[in-house]
Amino acid sequence: MLKLYNTLSRKLETFEPINPDLITFYSCGPTVYDHAHIGNLRAYIFADILKRVLIFNGYEVKHVMNITDVGHLTSDSDEGEDKIEKSARLESKSAWDIAEGYMDEFKQDIKKLNILEPNIWARATEHIQEQIDLIKKLDQKGCIYKISDGMYFDTSKSNDYGKLARLNLEGQEEGARVEINTEKKNPTDFAVWKFSKPSEKRQMEWDSPWGTGFPGWHIECSAMSMKYLGETIDIHTGGIDHIPVHHTNEIAQSESATGKKFVNYWLHNDYLLVDNGKMSKSAGNFYTLQDLQDKGYEPMVYRFFNLTAQYRSKLNFTWESMDSAKNSWNKLKQKFFDLGQQTGEVDEKFIEKFINVINDDLNMPQALAIMWDVFKSDLPDYDKRATILEFDKIFGFGLAELQEEEDEKAPQEIIDLANEREKARTEKRFDKADEIRDLIEKMGWEVEDKAEGYELKKK
Repeated sequence: MLKLYNTLSRKLETFEPINPDLITFYSCGPTVYDHAHIGNLRAYIFADILKRVLIFNGYEVKHVMNITDVGHLTSDSDEGEDKIEKSARLESKSAWDIAEGYMDEFKQDIKKLNILEPNIWARATEHIQEQIDLIKKLDQKGCIYKISDGMYFDTSKSNDYGKLARLNLEGQEEGARVEINTEKKNPTDFAVWKFSKPSEKRQMEWDSPWGTGFPGWHIECSAMSMKYLGETIDIHTGGIDHIPVHHTNEIAQSESATGKKFVNYWLHNDYLLVDNGKMSKSAGNFYTLQDLQDKGYEPMVYRFFNLTAQYRSKLNFTWESMDSAKNSWNKLKQKFFDLGQQTGEVDEKFIEKFINVINDDLNMPQALAIMWDVFKSDLPDYDKRATILEFDKIFGFGLAELQEEEDEKAPQEIIDLANEREKARTEKRFDKADEIRDLIEKMGWEVEDKAEGYELKKK
């Protein structure tokens, strides 16, 4: 029985899908104007664990993730410059190239972290008509109004606006959540369509019934979620920073348009802190996955590190904590490799314990503890291996694949012989080089000469 903490109710709830045969799952994806930092990536590791747990429980999952490549302004108050256009200006590239480049980089990051791709990548720029159609519905229902810079959603039209964040709207002053905009009817009103400024030509703009411009940030998730998953979906995920504005606004516009509940289960991961503080470029603690790799931490170390805390807990990143995760990860790999290649039977007692903790709101620290208990148990190695591999369907470490790669690595004695042969070739002692080659082949390896050096392959 899977239990998940629903941000909407602030309770741990038993998961009851709309359709048990197909779970509808939407994740807020990246705004592709810059490198994704490791705090961003925590949200996608969390969503990946959730998806794996759903699949482990026998569900088929239809997963959609958006790519925000237009409409996300530098301020949540719908003021400032579009983040994509700003990056294009600063990097002297087209907005389209900026979005394409950072989107490709993001996809490489999630591949390195062994995150399962969504069934559908939904780019905002490829769904402009769907967003316009949704805004039309809101217009027909009298939920939006026009001011000088765009069309805005009137939050007073939503009877329970702010229910997700439990906002206290009474007496809320303009500027408490957003910057002052004297044209807005209510402090919390937000843009669904922004007008292009007459004085400048945007790279990304479209015609609409209300004028030339571009969609607001929030409207894309509602429009694309409804297109692919229906008007009411099972699960929506994101970071807790999305609760008070982005997800609150998604609910308001979606439910006003359809008259139906938008999402049954809202799940949010907490912040990644850096040295107990907020990550920022100005503080010099803004790290990408590539930064970690450059310091000698393979991507899977960062995935392992994320699993040491429950997703709703703050996670504090330090280089000491990464060293600890690296040591644990290396220990895990070695212990798994030492089990050999024979796979036995999954141990029912351990798997039952494991299912209980992963179904208890994705309790990964406890799941890792059970994994270590398997290694310490008196089970035969082949049964330990089978059980750990079953666990790895959730952990996503790719242990079986890593073992195959490890088995393809030449042992040190073979490398030493190959180096000795290379030296003989360099010194033109070709008879000696041939003799060593024959010895290497008798030991089950082939040495292939390259323009620079050599390559060893298992026979």
